[in-house]
Amino acid sequence: MTSEVIVDVQPKDISIALLEDKRLVEFQREGREEHYSVGNIYLAKVRKIMPGLNACFVNVGHERDGFLHYLDLGLGYRSLEKYLSLLGDGKRTVSVPKAITSEELEKDGSIQNILKRDDEVLVQILKEPISTKGPRLSCEINFPGRYLILIPFTDQISVSSKIRSSQERARLKLLVQSIKPKGFGVIIRTVAEGKRAAELDAELKGLLARWDDTIAKVRKVRQEGDKRKLPRLVYEETSRAVGLLRDLYNPSFENIYVNDRAVFEDIQAYIAQIAPDQKKIVKLYEGNLPIFDNFSVTKQLKSSFGRIVTYKRGAYLVIEHTEALHVVDVNSGNRLKSEDGQEANALEVNLGAADELARQLRLRDMGGIIVVDFIDMEKAENRQTLYERMVENLKQDRARHNILPLSKFGLMQITRQRVRPAMDVTVDESCPTCGGTGKIKSSLLFTDMLQGKVQTLARKLNYKRIRLHLHPFVAAYMRQGLPSLRMKWQLQYRMAIQIIPNQSLSYLQYTFYDADGNEIDMREEKEMK
Repeated sequence: MTSEVIVDVQPKDISIALLEDKRLVEFQREGREEHYSVGNIYLAKVRKIMPGLNACFVNVGHERDGFLHYLDLGLGYRSLEKYLSLLGDGKRTVSVPKAITSEELEKDGSIQNILKRDDEVLVQILKEPISTKGPRLSCEINFPGRYLILIPFTDQISVSSKIRSSQERARLKLLVQSIKPKGFGVIIRTVAEGKRAAELDAELKGLLARWDDTIAKVRKVRQEGDKRKLPRLVYEETSRAVGLLRDLYNPSFENIYVNDRAVFEDIQAYIAQIAPDQKKIVKLYEGNLPIFDNFSVTKQLKSSFGRIVTYKRGAYLVIEHTEALHVVDVNSGNRLKSEDGQEANALEVNLGAADELARQLRLRDMGGIIVVDFIDMEKAENRQTLYERMVENLKQDRARHNILPLSKFGLMQITRQRVRPAMDVTVDESCPTCGGTGKIKSSLLFTDMLQGKVQTLARKLNYKRIRLHLHPFVAAYMRQGLPSLRMKWQLQYRMAIQIIPNQSLSYLQYTFYDADGNEIDMREEKEMK
């Protein structure tokens, strides 16, 4: 199986697509200006205590306050509290071991006995804002790396349960024990299996540097002495692309294509750090076609997202998302009946649905409760076969999950770790000219309108070279014939015009770019006269 990663960098967001044998299996998108990503750390202020929930709301700058439950304070909260107290006005440096105390929070304690309104707390985002809920917060600070997770105010070392070998677990524990400083705990991740001391030591030093930078910012805020300036971001996760790629990366990757030079250099530096021999797999894409169009990602996105997803021979899934859960219905569609009878036909459709659903869970990053209504089957062995197929398919899923066998009603219940909102990609195309009214001017006038735009760019704005992104059908029309419309306009306006088909654009939609690839703002003339 070949694996490739395609990174599409746009002004407002970064998208990463994972292809296995050219088939899209994972997709992630994050806004470049988003400030509420999982892992960010804030020096914030308690807004409101909620004794009934045994929790409090903390202002972290989001439109909705973050939610901090008593259990998310962590057993080592007293050490963190003492450390912040020792920092005082930020003019002193304090080592972590000095703050460690043996006093732990009671598991059944009350938050009103620990925190008060306007108290200053150091919190980390556990879950991004979802729907009407603000971010979920924790006071158990941690710094994740590729191989290790660093946790201040504890000396405990844990090893991933996925590392089965007792000898390897003991080796890793002894190794980390010998290199970690006092006062810091470490979780050893699955990918650390078989790694050398030098690799783990290099990453541990990097994680310790992140802690030092965070505390330096906390001290700076304390020195300013103005609590009204809280909340303050004191640690931000690595660049968006590197952050998305860190957990996604696998040594089996053959290529990583990036369409932005700055992000390309960031990713190349990261890969060189964790796997120097694979630095060459990171490649800068400089083609004229949009990167997702070139690698057939756009087409797969449009066919894989949406309410209805088709798979083998006419069968399809209907996926509905509610506030509480995801509901998936399996339908055989117009699929021909199997010669072996209805039971064999139902089993075949259900097994295909299990394969596609496992892909959809990863692709959409669906979390929480998922209820699947499979086609009814009479035989217990067939229901067991379907359950085992689903378990096997989800072994490749990195998110924590739990699967229950089919119930009496033929329903399968799945829970999957939810950290960020489920990926929702709009596949329906809205008309760019009617604005939803259902009435548009003749499409024959579209090229006349485009010619007016080109004339403005050439004669009023003095552009000598432009790129025009169009729907593939319109792009083909613009380039047909001899001379084509494109050639006529080039001669008439003495301007180099490059026509680029873009599958993400709807019919009669267009975008102008200059020679450097920057979008030209034509909003003032967006509508056809």
